[in-house]
Amino acid sequence: MTALEAVATYLPEQRVSIEDLAARLGLRPIQVKLFRRFLGLSQIRLDPEGTLLDLLLAGAAGLDALHGREHQVRYVLYARTMPVVVPYPLNPLHELCRALGLDRAIAFTVTHHACATSLLAVDIAGRLLAADGEPDALALVLTGEKTFTRDAQLVPGTSIFGEGAAACLVSADGPRDRLLSYATSTRGEFDGRLEDLPELAARYEQEYPDSLAQVLLAAVAQAGLPLDEISLILPHNVNVVSWQRLSRKIGFPVDRVLLDNVPVTGHAFCADSFMNYATAMDRGLLRPGDRYLFAAAGMGATFSAMVFEH
Repeated sequence: MTALEAVATYLPEQRVSIEDLAARLGLRPIQVKLFRRFLGLSQIRLDPEGTLLDLLLAGAAGLDALHGREHQVRYVLYARTMPVVVPYPLNPLHELCRALGLDRAIAFTVTHHACATSLLAVDIAGRLLAADGEPDALALVLTGEKTFTRDAQLVPGTSIFGEGAAACLVSADGPRDRLLSYATSTRGEFDGRLEDLPELAARYEQEYPDSLAQVLLAAVAQAGLPLDEISLILPHNVNVVSWQRLSRKIGFPVDRVLLDNVPVTGHAFCADSFMNYATAMDRGLLRPGDRYLFAAAGMGATFSAMVFEH
């Protein structure tokens, strides 16, 4: 059974307020107020001088469980939101593998589920390890992207992206953080630049809550659990109000959805669930045997959820 061996996260030191981003993103004062007062976003983290490789290396640097076990890492999966993150022929993934001593691992990128790709990468990693049948083998899942264009930083009226990174060691089996279920659904009819397609954007906004709710409930059902046995939801940090509404929709207490990072990090692409996991661990919110839920939605549109047992 796929398990998370260890998780490490990284946030750049520079904090940038929503107001200071307004000119760069072309936001009017009323839009800034919407993000802060209604959607619950206050600031994001940025590293203007750092490269994507710097960001990913910083994410992996805190993964103490990797030290001395590099030879056990058979796969390195880079889960990303954007189809393209650096100009050709740069390839920071292979540079990272060399820097970390993972030259012998099979390294590749996973994408096309947008911000839900990190969950897809964990699923793929577990399946690959299970098929290999090597009990000590590991996979390294990496997340983290630069806000290099306006499109890479803004979902109009919904969220603002910040920079951050996460690294996760995955095993085919393990004593804790065991994967109980994975549910995902792709709504391809919503693929498109929604900012330029107001009718499609309106439909997506209307159908988003139902689509995400269905995936969350499907993952819980696949795990053979009632919803009230889920101790915590670790969400994607799109905004606060969407999770408040979704919690009411499925009858789940909003105080068991970890939303504390939304105001201070914004939406960190595929890294959100891992960042929220790290926060939950730091605060002692997960006890042995607790079942918790990773949840994510990606533009395009993909909705995904995973249930783990701590």
